[in-house]
Amino acid sequence: MSSPFTQPTQLSVVVPVRNEQDNVATLIAEIDAALNHLSYEIIYVDDGSTDETFNRLKQLQNKYELRIIRHAKSCGQSTAVRTGVKAARYDWVATLDGDGQNDPADIPKLLAALVAGVELVGGNRRESRRDTWVKRLSSVVANGVRSRMLRDDTPDTGCGLKLFSRTAFLDLPYFDHMHRFLPALIKRRGGKILSVPVGHRNREHGKSNYGTLDRLMVGIVDLFGVAWLQRRAKIPTTTEE
Repeated sequence: MSSPFTQPTQLSVVVPVRNEQDNVATLIAEIDAALNHLSYEIIYVDDGSTDETFNRLKQLQNKYELRIIRHAKSCGQSTAVRTGVKAARYDWVATLDGDGQNDPADIPKLLAALVAGVELVGGNRRESRRDTWVKRLSSVVANGVRSRMLRDDTPDTGCGLKLFSRTAFLDLPYFDHMHRFLPALIKRRGGKILSVPVGHRNREHGKSNYGTLDRLMVGIVDLFGVAWLQRRAKIPTTTEE
């Protein structure tokens, strides 16, 4: 007989960053304030930054429960997230973008939404998004096409703010850009997904490391690849004697 579901009291927060030297201090302080009722760790994965990001992080280690993992050269956001998840000490992992546009104060909302069988809770920025009209339009189109093809039950898969089971994540097929398809991949393995409305803020410092056209072109190729994976998924019904 399975034990009843209990809300997590421990959490690993994984933040992939590249050239975000002016955003790390504020965001880490906000994560700490949002999670002071939990046992938590913050894992920053410096994905080959060429500015002062790594040095700024080192200066903060004595003040916070902060771990730093450094890629010698940039490997992309999906690989940075996976590096952090593999290093995580706790069973549940929250991710958020390192540019400060995701609000750490929303992490408790995602935790509160967890129920038995749910393996991923994703943030939904649709009503609060603070981006250029080009980014907003491309996001609406991309989410619409993806939702129709993959039927992943997620209105905003591009939101960096997510909460998921570490075990489930590490069981997923790994490929570059996989972070954009986590809901579909979790559903493919039989896990349940929820979406929670979250805030979205203006970027205060620096600039995006990801171009709109680049995301669109890569996303089209990956979309067909994930659809191929879905068609070949088998979810067995098992019993143990």
